[in-house]
Amino acid sequence: MFHKEGQTIILTTFIIVVGIVLLSEFYIINDWLRWGLQATSVLVLIIILQFFRNPKRSANNLFDEILAPVDGKVVVIEEVLETEYFNDKRLQVSIFMSPFNVHVTRYPISGTIKYSKYHPGKYLVAWHPKSSTDNERTTVVINTPKFGKILYRQIAGAMARRIVNYAEEGESVQQGDDSGFIKFGSRVDLLLPLDCGIAVKLNQKVVGAKTCIATYVDKHEERDFT
Repeated sequence: MFHKEGQTIILTTFIIVVGIVLLSEFYIINDWLRWGLQATSVLVLIIILQFFRNPKRSANNLFDEILAPVDGKVVVIEEVLETEYFNDKRLQVSIFMSPFNVHVTRYPISGTIKYSKYHPGKYLVAWHPKSSTDNERTTVVINTPKFGKILYRQIAGAMARRIVNYAEEGESVQQGDDSGFIKFGSRVDLLLPLDCGIAVKLNQKVVGAKTCIATYVDKHEERDFT
């Protein structure tokens, strides 16, 4: 399956590739040049198809687990001061996506959208410390039954030039459903309550709608920080 955000570019690329292959058969006499042009065209089509793939995944809709919103690698786990919505300290977990990862963004947990805002900005490399606040980005806050409000942020990178966000304030969403798409490499930040249990480590590879990022910790139970 391919994501709907890629339908136009996939169709356009396919038409161009077919045109190049057919025209080269009639107008390019040199075999090596003709085969090289055809092979390059087909390779570009394969890369486009690979980038816009959208594997279907079903989440368990667990209210006590926050799942990875995207495929990628965990590059940040730290306590930060979140200033856009909460204005207090949160645990930040950042996931970097390479151009080879699936770029579908999925809701990390079920709940109700309380906040959804787009911010124009720069296109610093996604791992730059200021990319979370200076780059083009969207911020979404979900109100959940156990964690309270959690925030995730789609952040454009040096190659990304378009962020698609489906979240609308007031709507109820289901864990694992498509929430958007980021084109050509970027990252997603999760801003979570300080008292949740982080279930991933730095440099760990995660799978959207599959890998558990954090778990709910009952405040009445003793927590083990060792």
